[in-house]
Amino acid sequence: MLTVDGAEGGGQLLRTALSLSTVTDTPFRIEDIRGARPNPGLKPQHLTAVQVVAELCDAEVDGAELGADSLTFRPGDARRTSLRADIGTAGSVTLLFDTVLPIAVAGDEPIRLTATGGTDVKWSPTVEYHRSVKLPLLATWGVDASIDLERTGFYPAGGGKATLHVAPSSLSRIDLDRRGALDRVEIYSKAAEALADRDVADRQAARAEEELDAAGVPATVERVEYVEADSMGSSLLLRGVYERSVVGADALGERGRTSEAVAEDAVGQFTAFHATDAAVDQFMADQLLVVLALAGGRVRVPTLTDHVRTNLALLEQFGSDVDVDQQGDGTYLLTASALG
Repeated sequence: MLTVDGAEGGGQLLRTALSLSTVTDTPFRIEDIRGARPNPGLKPQHLTAVQVVAELCDAEVDGAELGADSLTFRPGDARRTSLRADIGTAGSVTLLFDTVLPIAVAGDEPIRLTATGGTDVKWSPTVEYHRSVKLPLLATWGVDASIDLERTGFYPAGGGKATLHVAPSSLSRIDLDRRGALDRVEIYSKAAEALADRDVADRQAARAEEELDAAGVPATVERVEYVEADSMGSSLLLRGVYERSVVGADALGERGRTSEAVAEDAVGQFTAFHATDAAVDQFMADQLLVVLALAGGRVRVPTLTDHVRTNLALLEQFGSDVDVDQQGDGTYLLTASALG
């Protein structure tokens, strides 16, 4: 049984371990879960991920309870095809989907997971990022998945609802060391209906388009919408479409932050990425690692974030060989052999 040090990796390390454990049929014990965080131990969103994956594969789990600092996970052979989860807070639905996606891709049956919680919240990709950036990019290498959004969930109430559909997929080797020329940036802006009288979504989109135009970046407003939500909030996604890649930069509105500041945040993220020669944005770099290990291949990332570093070490524990080569421009080329 593998022993994983969970102190430095946060919730993402646990989620990656759950995915890899189930795909490789490797039991593990994780200790000192989120030990370096101000509020260590399992929170509702982390516990939900454990429960969902345990149900999915009929796993044996010891120690999975709120606040726990360690647990043991032994994956089973079963694969359930229809799952439901209620995080109970504004915990991220998309991070839960990230945990299940690699397991479903490697399986033999389609899987559907309906989850309630936060769809557009801090410390996680928005649901629009998943639908418009991550899944289209993964489709290039054979991943057959989609997300239906029924209701948006902002912080603090959450209350969002979305369904992930994944069909068994035949992965091809990932080859993403070059992104090619930029074709365009698409702007997707959303706000709660309660903010419509302040034109929040419209202002976010307009300022983003203005800032991108000033930077010499071709941009179009694809969607501006006001949605029913239990909390007031807003989100903005910039989707960069390159010859060989798709990238995203998203930002969230919150009390005391102007729509213009949200737009400037997202544009700043995009222009900083565009100034590099990386093929994926820094958030995709982390999210691609498990799929990269399953399929094998290479991807050029802008930087090695703490999440990337800890997940690379975890991949090695589960038997994936990943080489890291810093390029002359400061980006990193990650090359992996396929697991198994």
